Amino acid sequence: MSLEKKDEYDHEGWMKEKELTPVESTFLTTLIWLDKRLRIVDYLELMETLYYRVNLQMPKSHTEQYNLDNKFWYWYPLYTLGLFSTLAYVVAAISGALLGFYYAPSNAAAAEATVAYDSIAFIMRDLQFGFMLRSIHRWSAQVMVAAVFLHMLRVYFTGAYKEPRELNWLLGIVLISLTMVFGYTGYLLPWDQLAFWAGQIGVEMALSVPLAGEWAAQLLFGGFSLSQATLQRMYILHVFLLPFVVTALIAIHIGIVWVQGIAEPH
Repeated sequence: MSLEKKDEYDHEGWMKEKELTPVESTFLTTLIWLDKRLRIVDYLELMETLYYRVNLQMPKSHTEQYNLDNKFWYWYPLYTLGLFSTLAYVVAAISGALLGFYYAPSNAAAAEATVAYDSIAFIMRDLQFGFMLRSIHRWSAQVMVAAVFLHMLRVYFTGAYKEPRELNWLLGIVLISLTMVFGYTGYLLPWDQLAFWAGQIGVEMALSVPLAGEWAAQLLFGGFSLSQATLQRMYILHVFLLPFVVTALIAIHIGIVWVQGIAEPH
């Protein structure tokens, strides 16, 4: 479809030849007015062409290929796990963004423990609906982890990772790994005893990596012991880096599924 300027067409004469209702006449007049200025029709045709090309799904689903007449209906609830994990991610992202208005990533000493812990305590005790908001964030994150894990099991046991879907399978492995990183970084943000010792375990694990261990610990945790740099890095990863990376990869993942179609049970 070319977007080169076309010859002028007598739209008004064409409309006079047709028996149009007032609604149709108003709609077409508006569309023609917009098209002359913004070339609406050309872009609508481009979108139509793209839509039909994208929906030429290949290969055919297992049911279509072997004319099975949907005999695998009992598997279908398991095919909602990908959507379920995506919805959980959206809920976690929205609730997390709201929590970010009240959270302070600082390990400076405060009334009870640290500024970070006090901000969590304020959300849980004093903020209106704060307990509910943090609970929604926490449970949606846990549901996402479980749904992603079960989704990967479904893909494996139904053979959906095989050619030509191996690239999406690898992308799924990256996504489940990033989901674990999401959970770990979020686990450290309250900066309580659980977070502290989980962070210490992370430092020790990073240091155990051959050759690059010290470099990895300094990069991810800001040193060989927990400090303000550690909390700051976890906050940046959890709030600024991972959401953009994971959202982009999820969009690509879903896009590939849309193009290739659903691989039904073999």
